[in-house]
Amino acid sequence: MTFLWALVWSFVATLRDVLPISIVILFFQVLVLRRPIANWERVLAGFACVTLGLAVFLAGLEIALFPLGEAMARQLASPALVQLDHGGFAPWYGYYWTYLFAFMIGFSATIAEPALLAVAIKANQASGGTIHIWGLRSAVAIGSGIGVTLGAFRIVTGLPLPYFLLAGYLFVIVQTYFAPKQIIPLAYDSGGVTTSTVTVPLVTALGLGLAAHIPGRNALADGFGMIALAVLFPVITVLGYAQIAQSLNVRQLRASRSVGGGGGHLTKGLSQAHPTTMGDS
Repeated sequence: MTFLWALVWSFVATLRDVLPISIVILFFQVLVLRRPIANWERVLAGFACVTLGLAVFLAGLEIALFPLGEAMARQLASPALVQLDHGGFAPWYGYYWTYLFAFMIGFSATIAEPALLAVAIKANQASGGTIHIWGLRSAVAIGSGIGVTLGAFRIVTGLPLPYFLLAGYLFVIVQTYFAPKQIIPLAYDSGGVTTSTVTVPLVTALGLGLAAHIPGRNALADGFGMIALAVLFPVITVLGYAQIAQSLNVRQLRASRSVGGGGGHLTKGLSQAHPTTMGDS
């Protein structure tokens, strides 16, 4: 019965949020563009599916994912899974199971992101297949996992969040200067797609749960900030992925030149046409 009421209220809230979008689209289609809506039956069916799907998803977050994330954080921070030192205190390195879980939940949640899949498919199409879908998804997921792990480390140690962000963005600035120019916009967008429907609820619940059950931490002051790190580090890993791919292409180009002159010119032309080839890497 609780689930049914949660689903009803979630459907009403989702309908209220989707309605303004529908009004804006209809306004521009009918009054500005002055064209009829093609296949309006399919459009209505699509809006109905979106509304129902969002309502069920949001209800599931409240009933399952948020409590599950908090329960996992509580168990991982319990003395049974934390390595204590000789004085009975828990040092930062004693939370190794917490760090491992943080990385795995950040990686797996990002891999499952529909937004990341959509961006990877479009990047594969726009690059003519040189950017592989799984290569980009894996690079973003690894970065997100690293960011969530550092977020858990920050909560355990109590270090200020700005230190992590300043160091990370300084690294991104330097990395951007040396990275292939064609991949920079995609790398910056890749950080944003991690903050979507799957990653945010799990990571937020994990951070709040850790901050609530680690002694000396405050849920409001320390429980948030993981999402900021989960957005930052995919930019670093995607730029690094492109830099590694470019380095491998340069090595292949030099090897082909050393073997024969004709093949070197062909490889050079392909490298110039696709300077950020990321397939074989």
